[in-house]
Amino acid sequence: MTEAAIQNDALLVTDQATNKVRQLIEEEGNEQLMLRVFVTGGGCAGFQYGFTFDDELADDDTVIEREGVRFLVDSLSVQYLQGSTVNYAEGLDGSRFTIDNPAAETTCGCGSSFSV
Repeated sequence: MTEAAIQNDALLVTDQATNKVRQLIEEEGNEQLMLRVFVTGGGCAGFQYGFTFDDELADDDTVIEREGVRFLVDSLSVQYLQGSTVNYAEGLDGSRFTIDNPAAETTCGCGSSFSV
């Protein structure tokens, strides 16, 4: 990975999200894993957020590195996620990664889909 691929200001990542990803990577025993954050069509508001672990970097990926933990965003998704914050929340309704997206005009009740 080249230094030019790292763009730490594309996406804000909270301490909670960074710590949870680090914990999950340690549990998997694969230091090459990175959390891929992406947007797909669908959901009740038009687009939906997705999260998956990946151990391969694509040529068009934006890499956000925080405290040694890497997050990936593909070139299509980065335009919808620019300036967003990734968090990890635990509550009565379960635990999950969440996104606070200032560009979203509307969101669904669960916060997993949005429209712009």
